[in-house]
Amino acid sequence: MKSLVHYIGTQELQAFLRHHPVPQVIDAIAGYIESDYLRWHAFDKTARLASHSKIGVIELMPISDGQLYSFKYVNGHPANTAAGLLTVTAFGVLADVETGYPRLLSELTITTALRTAATSLLAARAMARKGSRVMALIGNGAQSEFQAIAFHCLLGIDEIRVFDVDPAATDKLCANLRAYAQLTVRRAASVAEAVQGADIVTTVTADKRNALIVTPEMVAPGMHFNAVGGDCPGKTELHPAILAQARVVVEFEPQSRIEGELQQMPADFAVTELWQVLHGQATGRGSDAEVTVFDSVGFALEDFSALRYLDTHLSDYAQVIGLIPQLTDPKNLYGAIAPHSPAVRIPELVSLIKEVE
Repeated sequence: MKSLVHYIGTQELQAFLRHHPVPQVIDAIAGYIESDYLRWHAFDKTARLASHSKIGVIELMPISDGQLYSFKYVNGHPANTAAGLLTVTAFGVLADVETGYPRLLSELTITTALRTAATSLLAARAMARKGSRVMALIGNGAQSEFQAIAFHCLLGIDEIRVFDVDPAATDKLCANLRAYAQLTVRRAASVAEAVQGADIVTTVTADKRNALIVTPEMVAPGMHFNAVGGDCPGKTELHPAILAQARVVVEFEPQSRIEGELQQMPADFAVTELWQVLHGQATGRGSDAEVTVFDSVGFALEDFSALRYLDTHLSDYAQVIGLIPQLTDPKNLYGAIAPHSPAVRIPELVSLIKEVE
């Protein structure tokens, strides 16, 4: 029935991933994202709606293609880890536009990490130098394994230099990547050491501040920057001089101007949107010597694509929940909660009224 909604929680997703390798899932989600970017003009797009506080942000990310509508609720609270909580949590809804009824309610905390890695992969395929083999991974927190696995298994990266200001985060990352025997993981003592000789530099730090994680003297010709961590106002990772000399690709320019590395640049600084590169309207790289930057802040279309993937491929794992009342008479909403005791018959009610009179 249309009023029954599929629900995918963390347990359902974990069960699915036990039988479907993470690289395979990331690659499949990347395919969904690419197909949706290729029909860019079909979507009703808006920058996400953000509620900022001193310690974090809570955001809603809506989008629709006229047939399906989705939104994601997501937070970003870097200080949460000190209390044993996740920095980022999320859930999302996929709904039918025709009726307005939701069809899927899903966790998006794990899925966001999968779709972010998928988007990074999609951009790198179009922007990084062919034959890239070495990646620096700056920031070794919750999303780092997903990035490492995607670039190793699906792009051919065979060596990753890792660095985090928290050594325990790097310990965790190195332990989790031991399952990938063909991947060489090297610990670096600094950002500069990690970046030296890298073909691709992925930055995925969590601090909500205008940080200069990578500075111009660290940059070599031909590097591709996968800048993931600068994703809200006042939060950046790259020195603006790097962007000034690079080809910069963003997801949705109006949002990236507010939240991405792009917030550091003048309003007339020219950028290209990812859909244009994927559509062949623009190139992602002009030469092997060019420095390229994918200024990734995360866009609602990617979550729309991920929810479509979940809706299609996890139906056998999903629960069915009664999120919407099932009514025989759609005008009788009160009937869904009315007491089940026998109703007072009209003649008896009239007699009671006369007695009172």
